[in-house]
Amino acid sequence: MKHTFRKTALAALLALAAAGASASGTHAGGHGHDADEAIGKPGVATKTTRTINVDMADSMRFTPADISVKQGETVRFVIKNSGQLKHELVIGTEKELKEHYEVMKKNPEMEHSDPNMVTLAAGKSGEIVWQFTKAGKVDFACLQPGHYDAGMKGAVNVTKTGK
Repeated sequence: MKHTFRKTALAALLALAAAGASASGTHAGGHGHDADEAIGKPGVATKTTRTINVDMADSMRFTPADISVKQGETVRFVIKNSGQLKHELVIGTEKELKEHYEVMKKNPEMEHSDPNMVTLAAGKSGEIVWQFTKAGKVDFACLQPGHYDAGMKGAVNVTKTGK
């Protein structure tokens, strides 16, 4: 009975979250066309110009936490969770990361399948292929409850190309 109630309550919460997400644009807190332009777009794997390895640890840090790329560059991020806890790397604007983090605190078991994020169990690896289309700062963070508040975030500095 207890598990049935818990599953029903979780299903109801997920349904509400999904309804809110579809009403606001996407699952990740309503980032629509403008936000996607700010952070770039999913990259084409055959067009990657380099690979950047990123480690996620239970110290609530990414290594490296500061990354530099060139505008227009397509990067393959190979992400490893070297910790014992579940971690994720989500690329976005600071505003949308904070909004999504609030949703994650209320729905900690939410699963993701968006191209700008990867969630990894302890010891697992994954990747994100991303094209950075606009110069400026693009943020990334772990949105597992408590991790963002503990400082598990970083930034990609996208330098303008001479086009």
